[in-house]
Amino acid sequence: MQPNDLIAPGEVWLVGAGPGDPDLLTRKAEKLIGAADIVFYDALVGPGVLDMIAEGVERVSVGKRSGRHSKAQDSINDLLLAAAKAGKRIVRLKGGDPSIFGRSAEETAHLASKGVRFRICPGITTASAAAASGGASLTLRGVARGLTLVTAHLKAGEPLTLDWEAIARPGGTLGIYMGRAAAGEIARWLIAAGRDPETPVMVAVNVSLPSERLIRGKLSALAFLVQTISDEDPTLLLIGEAVAGTPALADVAVGAMIEA
Repeated sequence: MQPNDLIAPGEVWLVGAGPGDPDLLTRKAEKLIGAADIVFYDALVGPGVLDMIAEGVERVSVGKRSGRHSKAQDSINDLLLAAAKAGKRIVRLKGGDPSIFGRSAEETAHLASKGVRFRICPGITTASAAAASGGASLTLRGVARGLTLVTAHLKAGEPLTLDWEAIARPGGTLGIYMGRAAAGEIARWLIAAGRDPETPVMVAVNVSLPSERLIRGKLSALAFLVQTISDEDPTLLLIGEAVAGTPALADVAVGAMIEA
């Protein structure tokens, strides 16, 4: 099979680009990037991943970052559709996994409604990569029997409305994507809903990149832990007893570990 045979003309592949490190791409994702005529990519796709796109392949940035949306979702949908109708082999690169806060359903629904064939290649989500870097586990027998992933990303002026009582229950790990700006509010709501202020937290910044930072502390100090993090740095909050990690593992885990 030739590389271009992986993607049919007019077909769209939504490809998980992982947390940023190109070595964390799946083998299939790498092959699909090599087979594309055109690549649409998000702002959170790591530069090393973009370097894998061959010369001559059209690159289109459709990145969306909090407060700096370069493309509306409807515009992205239309760009994908136009490329498909032109018979191009299309890769739509999404940071992490396309199905976890990647708005993949909106894009696939639009393509399907127009008769465009699409497929999805999963990727490593940031919560998994962050736990691995920190020598921690997202679930842990007898400590964390479940994992809840939520996003704190909001439209301007929207209140942060989550089922706080549900996500504050002990016995599980909570991962909050894009939670830096609301960190103080998140801690207050979780503690008010019954979560122990001493609950371990890990703030993961630029996960898997050379600039990665992992900051550990307690839920009651969460607002303080994020003070040195720039608005530009993608940040994930991991909250729960399991993310305290095993000391022997944390000592050798890759990443800049900061205790607070």
